[in-house]
Amino acid sequence: MLNTLTIVNYALIEHLEIEFKDGFSVITGETGAGKSIILGALSLILGSRADLQVLRDKNKKCIIEGIFDNGNIDLESFFNDNNIDYDDHTIIRRELSPSGKSRAFINDTPVNLKLIVYLGNKFVNIHSQHQTLQLSNTSFQLDVLDDFIGKPKPLKDYQDIYSQYHEKSEQLRGLTNQNIQAKKDRDYIEFQFNELSSITLDSEELSELETKARYLENNEEIKLALSEAESILNSEENSLISSISGLIKVFENVEAFLPGAEKLLERLNSVSIELADIASEVEIRNSNDEFNPAELQMINEKLYLIYGLIQKHNVSSVDELLSLREEYDNKLQRIESLDDDISGLTRDIEIIKSKLKKEADRLTDMRSKAGNSFAKSVLDILKKLGMKDAEIKVKLEKLPDFSYSGIDKVLFLFNANVGVEPGEISQIASGGELSRLMLAIKSLVNQRQMLPTVIFDEIDSGVSGEIAGKVGSIIKKMAGKHQVISITHLPQIASKADHHYKVRKHTSNNTTVTVIDELTDNERIDELAGMLSSEKVTKSALETAREMLRG
Repeated sequence: MLNTLTIVNYALIEHLEIEFKDGFSVITGETGAGKSIILGALSLILGSRADLQVLRDKNKKCIIEGIFDNGNIDLESFFNDNNIDYDDHTIIRRELSPSGKSRAFINDTPVNLKLIVYLGNKFVNIHSQHQTLQLSNTSFQLDVLDDFIGKPKPLKDYQDIYSQYHEKSEQLRGLTNQNIQAKKDRDYIEFQFNELSSITLDSEELSELETKARYLENNEEIKLALSEAESILNSEENSLISSISGLIKVFENVEAFLPGAEKLLERLNSVSIELADIASEVEIRNSNDEFNPAELQMINEKLYLIYGLIQKHNVSSVDELLSLREEYDNKLQRIESLDDDISGLTRDIEIIKSKLKKEADRLTDMRSKAGNSFAKSVLDILKKLGMKDAEIKVKLEKLPDFSYSGIDKVLFLFNANVGVEPGEISQIASGGELSRLMLAIKSLVNQRQMLPTVIFDEIDSGVSGEIAGKVGSIIKKMAGKHQVISITHLPQIASKADHHYKVRKHTSNNTTVTVIDELTDNERIDELAGMLSSEKVTKSALETAREMLRG
């Protein structure tokens, strides 16, 4: 339950601390006094989005803090899983700085907003006039029926299977789209792959081809060089070899008396042998080297193709072309395997779909049976609220496909008067009827949800007199199992409360602030009398107020 709510620098509130108690509490006050402001502040610590406009003083920080008694709620695992200190009381705090930065804390540990929302839903359920409009929403009606059942296990079983079904279906949709696109791209990919496969691609071979091409392109110069070398080495006159031979003879003539001549002759003989060998190789290459224009053309054509592919694919080497070819090959293989993947995934989905249908049928059967019980229970409460001729039916229709909540569309058909066929709530119920219908539903659902705190924001809209007193009795009964806080403008409801708080505006130093006080018994009499009176509080109004409090 909510023990304490502290509000600092929020709208008309400068600093406010409210201690709430168990049982049934009401909050009253004149229109514009700030009742909705307090509810808005509370909504912040339950996860509502923050707005800089709520800052009373634009230069100071806004702080909203709620202290909750954990009661019988099992939250220890939640706190452990999120590395938050656990205690019997939970402190939720929101801070909004003038810069617009919003921070959230649970037991002084910074947390994200999702954790605040999760925890807030465990502690408090707020019903406002706006929510009454949701009665016409079929999704809301389905949630209400499931809440009445108590979130049945078949729903969880169904949702677990549905998550698999949805995931697999999304995978199939992605693969199918991928396959459609792949088939469109297939011709292009095949062309690129075949083009890259049409020639031998090898970085070493490219180097050899480039060397061979340079050789053939310079064949004439090479031929001239070889001929000149052959002439220098071995021409009939003044050849290099004959000159070396003559030099050897010169030293042979003086070998006997020239110191070191023997070593010189050894070196000259080595040179002579090496030159003879070089001359032989030059002669062979010169005689065998025949220029082949066809071979040069063939090599250049291949080099042209390779260079063209490098430029076309915007790469810098043959190795990159090889990687690209492998990539195209993998894409082609993937296209071939897509059909198999799609077939396999389709089979998996059919199996899951069969299980899903079985669970959906179980869920439908449970909802169908619960619908009659729900309608009867709501009617019992509506009769206590003065709607003795009301009729409500729960109608289930099949959806065209599975949804996260099942395959059921729930419709609440309602009428409040004899002789009128039940119809859709939005078309047949008045504002007061909607309020009583929502109260009846809330009282049923909250009994099963067992939330610690239920807050009603003007649930009495559209009702008055005797009916208002019956509304108060229903809320009073609810307070036997929950902490109930009701913002009301009706004295019939306020008189049923265990605790009464009044919100009022207070002007100080030309500044208007909102304050709230818990009323004493005498103050409650004055407040109720004021609510009963149109202008001036009369003695009869005071006496009526006393009678109302005496019950």
